[in-house]
Amino acid sequence: MADIEIVTKRENVLLKRTEVTFKLTHAKEKTPQRDAIRDKIAAQVGGKKEGIIIDYMRSKFGSAVTHGYAKVYESADAAKKIEPPFLLIRHGLAEKKKPGAEAAKPAAKAPEKKK
Repeated sequence: MADIEIVTKRENVLLKRTEVTFKLTHAKEKTPQRDAIRDKIAAQVGGKKEGIIIDYMRSKFGSAVTHGYAKVYESADAAKKIEPPFLLIRHGLAEKKKPGAEAAKPAAKAPEKKK
């Protein structure tokens, strides 16, 4: 199983969140899924899994170490107010917009030609 180490932990009072950089060691395993990492961060930092947004995870090719950055909010609703839509979709807190939604707007009339 992968081991996670909190490298830095910083309170952001203005945005009401805790910002965490972490180091994940996963020897002889592939990089764990975001969902599993959120569980481990919640256990160490003391927050709810739904309120944790992993901004990025980076690992070098052939290396068994992944570095990442996560933001821990009090609740999922607090995260929805601040985080960009693509991160909310990635963490299952929002749904992707359907491409047909834009077609519902009424079409503009073309100007009539004078004879």
